[in-house]
Amino acid sequence: MINDSLQNRKYVITAIISVVIAVYIIRLFSIQVVETKYKQGAASNAFLNKTLYPPRGLIYDRNNNLLVYNKPAYDIAVIIREIHDLDTLAFCRALNIDKQFFIKRMAEIKDRKKNLGYSAYTPQLFMTQLDIRDIATIQQMMYKFPGFYIQSRTLREYTYPYAAHVLGSIGEISQSRLDEDNYYVKGDYVGRDGLEYTYEKDLRGEKGVEVLLRDAKGRIKGKYENGKHDVAPKAGKNLITTLDIKLQMLGEQLLNGKIGGIVAIEPKTGEILAMVSSPTFNPSSLVGRQRTKNYIQLVSDPAKPLLNRSTQAQYSPGSTFKTIQALVCQQMGGIDTKTLFPCNGPESYPIKCTHHHGSPVNLLNGIEQSCNPYFWGAFRATLEKDGYGEKNKNFKRNYQIWRSYVLSFGFGKKFTDGDIYQQSSGNIPTEKYFNRYFGETGWRALTIRSLAIGQGEILVTPLQLSNAMAIIANKGYYITPHLNKADSLLKRVHRTSVEKKYFDIV
Repeated sequence: MINDSLQNRKYVITAIISVVIAVYIIRLFSIQVVETKYKQGAASNAFLNKTLYPPRGLIYDRNNNLLVYNKPAYDIAVIIREIHDLDTLAFCRALNIDKQFFIKRMAEIKDRKKNLGYSAYTPQLFMTQLDIRDIATIQQMMYKFPGFYIQSRTLREYTYPYAAHVLGSIGEISQSRLDEDNYYVKGDYVGRDGLEYTYEKDLRGEKGVEVLLRDAKGRIKGKYENGKHDVAPKAGKNLITTLDIKLQMLGEQLLNGKIGGIVAIEPKTGEILAMVSSPTFNPSSLVGRQRTKNYIQLVSDPAKPLLNRSTQAQYSPGSTFKTIQALVCQQMGGIDTKTLFPCNGPESYPIKCTHHHGSPVNLLNGIEQSCNPYFWGAFRATLEKDGYGEKNKNFKRNYQIWRSYVLSFGFGKKFTDGDIYQQSSGNIPTEKYFNRYFGETGWRALTIRSLAIGQGEILVTPLQLSNAMAIIANKGYYITPHLNKADSLLKRVHRTSVEKKYFDIV
């Protein structure tokens, strides 16, 4: 009995000690975790970390003419959980909006399907891209509207109504880019296209923060500790481009009312002096609160003004390709300067000539007169120089060699080591393409004769064609075309497969 009593007391004492220990553990958890969270919550109530957006870097032309600069803009942001006792009518009057707009906008903000990542505890954009006139009234009354505050930032302004495709635009960040870079938050503005996109990380600068003190009702009382904990934003880097705005202006005026593109390149450096696409648009139309409306109009325009035809549109090069043909055919041994081909003008077969000149024609005359029969003869002689028809076992091999030489001029590919936004590759047709279209034995030089004069399946962009002319000027090489003046120092040199001696002739 005595032993049983002692044993029971032992269990009771053990239980009491366990309970005491558990109480201490719970209390420690409360102090270290719950109270820490409480303090963090209290701190979030007491302080507002207001993002300070840096001024975006300026953009200049090669002669230091200012092309793109900044103008002040303002957003109205809201933290939903901090709204209380809001005088909706007074708020709407101060912003010159109606109550229906207010109700609709607040519903959109709270709709988690439309506003991914919504939280009542974080700032949400209520209105964006307002100018000083829009906020003049409400600026003096913000203390009456707890939960709402004004966010300063900048928008782009343009000195000239030109170079829209080159310069690009900025707009609110997409969800996909938000997922890629944690520097941004919802509502940030980023480069959407052109140089603004390519050099986004240089132009954007670094954000700062202003720590503001709030009272129990969430109203801003001023800086916390006189700004001791603030971090100043750092302005974005300026960008000096290779553009000559006067030449750009001339190019756009020449193409006004037409469809096409112009690219002017400085051969020795690869610097793009002008890049024109027509039809075009005023870059200012994609700035401010009318951006969405204007963008929809541009997208809907059947003339496709948003398409950068200088880099994305693909055209048959036509007679401009004859200089390339002359170089490649010489390199492959199909012709030399003394090789002659007859020209019977409009009676020529299989390709007619629209010019009036003597016959037969040599290389220099062929280039000077842009003689179609001459270049058909050169093309055929090059591809079928070892025979003809079924006897020409090397025809397809010769075509592959011819194609590789043409590709070395920068055709059929994008300039991926430069800073040109959105390019098309063009097309130099492959042997596989012709085999599929005509059959393994169904094609020879006569079948693809249009390639001789830059037509048929050959497609190039104005940028590629301009670069090819730069190669001829340089007698065999090109520097990657680019728009950043600083890139001129990198000298990315690409040499063609054609020997220099043939460039001396052409």
